[in-house]
Amino acid sequence: MGFVLGIDVSTTATKAIVVDAEGVVRSVGTSEYGFETPHPLWSEQSPDQWWDAAVEAIERALTIGGLAGADVEAVGLTGQMHGAVLLDRDGWPLRPAILWNDQRTGAECDAIRAAVGPERLIAITGNDALTGFTAPKLVWVRDHEPDVWQRVAHLLLPKDYVRLLLTGDYAVDKADGAGTLLFDLAARDWSAEVVAALEIDRAWLPQTFEGPQITGTIGAAAAAATGLQVGAPVVAGGGDQAANAVGLGAVAAGTVALSLGTSGVVFATTDGPLFEPRGRVHAFCHAVPGCWHMMSVMLSAAGSLRWLRDSVAPGVAFADLVEPSAGVPAGSNGLLFLPYLSGERTPHADPLARGAFVGLTLAHDRRHLTRAVLEGVAFGLRDGLDLMVAAGMPAPRQIRASGGGTASPLWRGGRGLVSHRGGRLDQHGHGHAGGRARTRRRALCRGARAVPRALPGAGADVPADVTRDARVGPASAVELGELLLTDLAR
Repeated sequence: MGFVLGIDVSTTATKAIVVDAEGVVRSVGTSEYGFETPHPLWSEQSPDQWWDAAVEAIERALTIGGLAGADVEAVGLTGQMHGAVLLDRDGWPLRPAILWNDQRTGAECDAIRAAVGPERLIAITGNDALTGFTAPKLVWVRDHEPDVWQRVAHLLLPKDYVRLLLTGDYAVDKADGAGTLLFDLAARDWSAEVVAALEIDRAWLPQTFEGPQITGTIGAAAAAATGLQVGAPVVAGGGDQAANAVGLGAVAAGTVALSLGTSGVVFATTDGPLFEPRGRVHAFCHAVPGCWHMMSVMLSAAGSLRWLRDSVAPGVAFADLVEPSAGVPAGSNGLLFLPYLSGERTPHADPLARGAFVGLTLAHDRRHLTRAVLEGVAFGLRDGLDLMVAAGMPAPRQIRASGGGTASPLWRGGRGLVSHRGGRLDQHGHGHAGGRARTRRRALCRGARAVPRALPGAGADVPADVTRDARVGPASAVELGELLLTDLAR
């Protein structure tokens, strides 16, 4: 076998990653871009930015790897979820794409709940109506841009616009489709009931595919632009978090993927379509056929620590900020931190939620502030896990971590998500695009269900015998998050 190529269409850059037959990264190419905020709360991008960046990233990856396009045997896609890409009958964008972080659609979320029924909406889709999802964006366009609405012929998600230009096919994977709020979670396809209630033409919606399924092949025009070979298969792939989970090997119940960056995402694979009755955690289809997942999203995880550093210790290295806090007792001598610096999604789903230090006294110093931030983040992550388990998710046994926050020993304390004896911590770098490459490899070599449960190089043991107090926080700063699953093992 030759090489496979993963393309990750994110909010700020498109990355192309080449992986060999053993799952080893051969090369990575990246092309960056920005997004527009033409009005407060709006967030938009031109779809053509993604294509231009994909072409550049692919060329860079091939050049860096010393490869020809013919060396790439298959391609797959991942990227930012929830964006609304509206196209005319010829496939041309009708307006800039409305992105996942756009917050203009609060009223439209209320309208969706009224049209479908709040309980019925969650029962069908697994989710409440949130401003980040695709469906509220469509309702906004319907009600505010009727001239655009009348010309819509196709709806795609961001990565699938790149797929369209690669193959000429309108397609979406089931993991990304489930993030639109238009999916029947159990049926793993579009919900006729929700689509009709929102006055959306079913003909606009693309065919859905399981992650490893082939959706088309590289066309002549795309081959000329990218250097890839005509006829190379392109598989469905998955949304960024599902792809990250595949890249980390979180493909079976009991394994959790933690992405710890500015935000914190706890992703847990399930064997069935579970959902939290009030929609306080997300429930989507997995990129792995026949699997689903639950997901909590904390908006300010490592971002909370960055805020603290920039506010009270600008220029100080994170390690120098954190190390002294290891000597502070659990509970930070009564100081609590609420990590809602950007509002919150899980468990409160409130864009107006605000952060706070509570219990501050003259006895507290920078060490206590740091410790309190770490503990607040740990409890925030635990909130999401508790909701998942209460909804029927198996108690997690293992965490596989990625993201910049896992680079330091302290943030790797988040491995406490697997505080049982025998738990393991696995760390990986190129989660999203690497996951798409691994999915393609399995699709070509072994079939859709053969995604491994452990990846090459994985497997650092996690000690589980640390004394801790689950009421007030982890026993030491280096064990951030040890409390998160302590109770779940009982």
